[in-house]
Amino acid sequence: MQIQDWWPLVDEPTRQWLRDNNGDVVPPDVLARITAVAGDATAGAPWAGGSGPDGFLLSDEAVDWIEEAANDEQRPV
Repeated sequence: MQIQDWWPLVDEPTRQWLRDNNGDVVPPDVLARITAVAGDATAGAPWAGGSGPDGFLLSDEAVDWIEEAANDEQRPV
């Protein structure tokens, strides 16, 4: 599932956290809310950047998309 597909399905506090902390390690509770609507964060999920030593990160593509959405420059679906 693409980020633009699950973005409207997660709650506003999750979207706000992602906008405010874009590019940061995603805490387990936020990741749980995302995976509840988007499915597991597998290597095939384009929004999943994977787990690093500090925790889970979104993909560069997802970080860019969130930045554009936060600036009201959201890509067409």
